[in-house]
Amino acid sequence: MPKLKRTDQDERATDFVEALDRGLRLLQVFGTVSGPATLSDLARAADLPRATARRILFTLAHGGFVMTDGKLFTLTPHVLTLAGSFLQSNQVVTVLQPVLDRIATAAQEIASLALLDGDDVVFVARSSPTRVFSAGLDIGYRLPAFCTSVGRAMLGRLGDAELAERLKVMRREAVTPQTVTDPKRLLATIIADREQGYSLVDREAEPHFRSISVPVRRYDGTIVAAINMGAHVDRVPAKELIDRFLPLLREGAEDVKSRLL
Repeated sequence: MPKLKRTDQDERATDFVEALDRGLRLLQVFGTVSGPATLSDLARAADLPRATARRILFTLAHGGFVMTDGKLFTLTPHVLTLAGSFLQSNQVVTVLQPVLDRIATAAQEIASLALLDGDDVVFVARSSPTRVFSAGLDIGYRLPAFCTSVGRAMLGRLGDAELAERLKVMRREAVTPQTVTDPKRLLATIIADREQGYSLVDREAEPHFRSISVPVRRYDGTIVAAINMGAHVDRVPAKELIDRFLPLLREGAEDVKSRLL
């Protein structure tokens, strides 16, 4: 009998470590609970058998990632070493951080860098001038991509047909009264933003806040991230975002293009 040839799918199946997948899933659900959580709560949130969750939690505790009094479990600061490894090894963050510092100083406003993660954006770097109260878009902060300026700037890397399909299946829930959720309107907006080279979102992602973003391209023109600046609507009008912030953002994005591989 001839030997069957292994497929790529077979290879991926044998390379998959279910225990690790479950452990990572359990780590993630800590972000959905407030404060210390019971074993039952965490197992339920991670959709895991209670006995499996217990073994994983005590393994994480042995590694210093979780602490427990025997009844309640909570993450320890040691878990931040996982995020630190990403930030220190990611070329986009390393290259863009000095640019964010320069932009924030020049504009005297907070500047941020975001990456696309599924249907969300995650903020991975920021810079704040000393006079600006630093709050809000902290490292690791997530928002829906469809209603944020950084998200729309990055979604612009998709072709029209792919973008239309992506928007149709994407979860689009209004987060403010101004949030646009209609996929056809969003498609037209993102295409227009792509053509003009920036995205401006006014109170769609967060109440009383507007922001402007530009895509960050690597050496071959592929969009890999987005940088943005924003402010409270009562303090900075939309025209000022375009007149004062946009040139700084465009200059910063262009400055790093040849250095991103």
